[in-house]
Amino acid sequence: MARKFSELTKDFSLERRARIEAKKAALREEMNLTELRQALSFTQATLAETLGVGQAEISKIENRTDMFVSTLRRFVNAMGGELEIKAVFPDREVRIRNFSSLVQHENRDENQAYPKRSGG
Repeated sequence: MARKFSELTKDFSLERRARIEAKKAALREEMNLTELRQALSFTQATLAETLGVGQAEISKIENRTDMFVSTLRRFVNAMGGELEIKAVFPDREVRIRNFSSLVQHENRDENQAYPKRSGG
């Protein structure tokens, strides 16, 4: 007979519950692009429309293991986020600034390629 999840967990100790919550928090901090899109309640179709590409292109991006930083930045921006790139060392983290000029070029190029419409 199937049991409810709440029945299975009702006797968990406070320590075990804390470990579970810590693991859940860690999992929320690390996601692949598909999981991130789904967690933010975007469909491939709506994201494709925002980016001006077909739904199949979103699927390709989500399944790539190697891509241009600009592609990843546009993908994240389309979901309302901002991409940051950092180097992680045992004693510190350093945000890499080389890509800040990339954002300025992308914004300029997008404004030229996609002029804002007037009147709605």
